[in-house]
Amino acid sequence: MSENENEQLENEALEITQNADGVNASDYDASQIQVLEGLEAVRMRPGMYIGSTSKEGLHHLVWEIVDNSIDEALAGFATHIEVFIEPDNSITVADDGRGIPVGIQKKTGRPAVETVFTVLHAGGKFGGGGYKVSGGLHGVGSSVVNALSVQLDVTVHQNGQKYFQEYHRGIVGDDLKIIGTTDKRGTTVHFTPDPEIFTETTIFDFGKLATRVRELAFLNRGLRISITDKRDNGKTESYHYEGGIQSYVSYINENKELIFETPIFTESEMDDIAVEVAMQYTTGYHETIMSFANNINTHEGGTHEQGFRTALTRVINSYAKQQKILKENEEALTGEDVREGLTAVISIKHPNPQFEGQTKTKLGNSEVTGIVSKLFAEALQTFMIENPQIAKRIVEKGILASKARIAAKRAREVTRKKSGLEISNLPGKLADCASNDPKQTELFIVEGDSAGGSAKSGRNREFQAILPIRGKILNVEKATMDKILANEEIRSLFTAMGTGFGADYNLLKARYHKLVIMTDADVDGAHIRTLLLTLFYRYMKPVVEAGYVYIAQPPIYGIKVGSDTKEYIQPGPKQEEQLQEAFARWAQGRTKPNIQRYKGLGEMDDHQLWETTMDPENRLMARVSIEDAAEADRVFTMLMGDQVEPRREFIEENAVYSTIDI
Repeated sequence: MSENENEQLENEALEITQNADGVNASDYDASQIQVLEGLEAVRMRPGMYIGSTSKEGLHHLVWEIVDNSIDEALAGFATHIEVFIEPDNSITVADDGRGIPVGIQKKTGRPAVETVFTVLHAGGKFGGGGYKVSGGLHGVGSSVVNALSVQLDVTVHQNGQKYFQEYHRGIVGDDLKIIGTTDKRGTTVHFTPDPEIFTETTIFDFGKLATRVRELAFLNRGLRISITDKRDNGKTESYHYEGGIQSYVSYINENKELIFETPIFTESEMDDIAVEVAMQYTTGYHETIMSFANNINTHEGGTHEQGFRTALTRVINSYAKQQKILKENEEALTGEDVREGLTAVISIKHPNPQFEGQTKTKLGNSEVTGIVSKLFAEALQTFMIENPQIAKRIVEKGILASKARIAAKRAREVTRKKSGLEISNLPGKLADCASNDPKQTELFIVEGDSAGGSAKSGRNREFQAILPIRGKILNVEKATMDKILANEEIRSLFTAMGTGFGADYNLLKARYHKLVIMTDADVDGAHIRTLLLTLFYRYMKPVVEAGYVYIAQPPIYGIKVGSDTKEYIQPGPKQEEQLQEAFARWAQGRTKPNIQRYKGLGEMDDHQLWETTMDPENRLMARVSIEDAAEADRVFTMLMGDQVEPRREFIEENAVYSTIDI
């Protein structure tokens, strides 16, 4: 190699190591190590501490402060927690616990309360003896909320004195001071989220907060938690359940037909791990199991749920054999059999919980499986011996489920032979897309063959698949698996998705990551949409939890000038106002607009359907999510179950909000 060539290569290598600012990347020394002081790291990377700066992250701030008050309740000192949404959309959380210590913290030389709000990982949750069991995921709550707030102030009622300190974006204002005397005790925290951080919204949702407050009240027996909205409506909700999670199960099963009235409840402790289980059987076919660890909803389950399931199956089979309800030569009941119609809430309190899973909501402590299994098995065994009539009903429910499972297996085998519940044999009515990448592909479930034809013609064939369904599918809320599999429309949907269904559901096999329900904007369309959502929630729940389910929003009106449609009006509470505004706008001058009402998707040609409802650049779709699993379960039971009266009451109360043109 010549000297010139060598010099040229060196220059090219040097150029490659230059960063965008012209700094030589090879000059990596101590001067390039950035140290963020105090709470700067939180403000620079808020997502690391609260998950996101969206609506979810905003509401997470409230739980970080409430969790501290809950810890006081778990320790046996607080009995009442109050949450206020102030008129300016700030938040106040007050409790009647011991009050955050105000004495000098040795390591920082500052008052302990100031340390808690200005130093990460400072508090009574890190082995200092402050709390045996703590809620929250990481114990950095107070300081993080402080860092992400325009203003935060804390008032401590302690030892007859009222202490006060204020902070601005995490920076201390004046020193902690005494502002009066008091006969109360406890801590009050008031904060205003920083709009520089929460750019999406700083408006708190009362319903979202109330749902979690109610859940916390169920999980902490005897604790009273109230929430008040001081904005326009002045609404207050107060929750207090002496029955704890036993009351929670009753709440979930409110509109269901029960096999026995009072939920079974057990509580015990082993190796400093407290275990509570409440369970009750209904005559339905679906299981609802909710699990919690230190008040955190473990949506993905974990070792505590695994221990419960194992013990339940073992104890029920053992009792059935001992009592000769199941004969020796008969097949044992499976876990699926003994959980049919079951509603259960499992809550553990662990001194050192370890969370894993995609969303950090799966309990990973390996020792918990054996502890929950042992404690719950002993308690359930004792209950069944002492309550033989209820025990017999539980076993008989499992035996009926076993027979239905065997019948469904036969039906599945028959349907596979007839039309194939296999990916290799997709349903004939499915117009599939060219792409095989599930992250890019979309499956539109379209009401009616006419609309299905327009959708097939108007779609982008590269990534959009169309599955027309004819009429209303079966209401799966009131059907056994063999009847569900006998329904051709449902069978086609299971096959197209490729995930399986029920207990065999595998989200990793999903052929589409967007599952779009596209029905007419009328009563029948709404009914079909509800039937499909019931199917997804009961038998394909992971696809809903993953955020794959969407509802298309086809326009309800079009403003036509001549033969051209100039503007579309989407359905919604203000659709009539928007229609009148659009009409008036196009009526200016000499134009003569006409209003076209789309009563069905079939009234649109393929071009219109693509332009308004399917084109990713223009379309409007509603994403389906589960924010409150217990409430979702209750609503599906109420809307689609056997009890008529709760459904009638719901319709009478909510008909005024309907935007459907009946």
